Amino acid sequence: MSTATPPLAGVRVLDLATLFAGPLAATLLGDFGADVIKVEHPRRPDPSRGHGPAKHGAGLWWKVLGRNKRTITLDLSTSGGRAVLLRLAATADVVVENFRPGTLEKWALGWQELSAVNPRLVLARVTAFGQSGPYAHRPGFGTLAEALSGFAAITGEPDAPPTLPPFGLADSVAGLATACAVLTALAARERTGAGQVVDLAIIEPILSVLGPQLTWYDQLGHVQQRTGNRSANNAPRNTYRTADGHWVAVSTSAQSVAERVMRLVGRPELAEQPWFATGADRAAHADVLDEAVGSWIAARTRAEVLAAFEKAEAAVAPVQDVRDVLADPQYQALGTVTTVDDPELGPLRMQNVLFRLSATPGAIRWAGRPHGADTEAVLTELGLTPAELHTLREEGAL
Repeated sequence: MSTATPPLAGVRVLDLATLFAGPLAATLLGDFGADVIKVEHPRRPDPSRGHGPAKHGAGLWWKVLGRNKRTITLDLSTSGGRAVLLRLAATADVVVENFRPGTLEKWALGWQELSAVNPRLVLARVTAFGQSGPYAHRPGFGTLAEALSGFAAITGEPDAPPTLPPFGLADSVAGLATACAVLTALAARERTGAGQVVDLAIIEPILSVLGPQLTWYDQLGHVQQRTGNRSANNAPRNTYRTADGHWVAVSTSAQSVAERVMRLVGRPELAEQPWFATGADRAAHADVLDEAVGSWIAARTRAEVLAAFEKAEAAVAPVQDVRDVLADPQYQALGTVTTVDDPELGPLRMQNVLFRLSATPGAIRWAGRPHGADTEAVLTELGLTPAELHTLREEGAL
């Protein structure tokens, strides 16, 4: 464990968000040393605590999403809760929220009030559709962003329905983008001395990662279609079944790799065809290339295929499930999965911090804590007396 001061030490983040995009952004900041205070409703915890499997009553997704956060309860719609939030905001650098536009304003906790108590504050507002526009006040989730952005339209087999991902893709991409936006705003504050508002619409980051589709259509009228595992830009590119019932993925984005694959599978004559010279032309002949590669792989075990491809310096990877990931030597070498000791559940394995810094690395200090576990400690640090805490509890603000 490094003894270096984490890069975000001294940065305080108030995580008022629920479910995934906003909370994930706060998690990423906490991984690199930010003091993240998770603010949840006293009687309605973050729903992510109840998403997916649980063990001994503790939600496992929350254990990951809530890591490195201190948890307090606060009903922001009460006068006492509002007053405490403003006191917290005065000590904070960042507030992350994902209420529908206008909700904070309804509680008199909007940018006007927050910036008045702390002009250096960065307020990250994460919503499905952004703070303005005709959809702004609609309820929305990542699934809608996956549909609206065009992602679902290009995902799946050509003759099958559009396909949604089986995990929070748009939310996760938005969480990464929000963390980047917050750091950018903090960097700007170093020059200007002033905070600002981040307006992050979940429908936008996923559109950014879809690549040049908009420009293709603008310039050529080209609309990308569903191609399954195939690519319109190169071939062979697919998943193939091995003799022992496993699957491997092959990619030939580079021309030299495509030629090596053809030599490896015993079809060097295909690499000599005029159409083999470009990725797009190879993609137009995907049927013949898939048959050549697929039949060769189908006659061999996964171990044999992987060894042969590695020797030939051709790009291949096994299609792994979570069991394979945990045993994978490359992930082990990188330390991608780490073990966190948790008071409720004991040792927990989870994804490690997102990237490695050579001088000031991040770390997972603890897994997600119980609902409201740090309320008294955090508010006592803030200067509230036992009598004030009692009054707030009587009011239902805690």
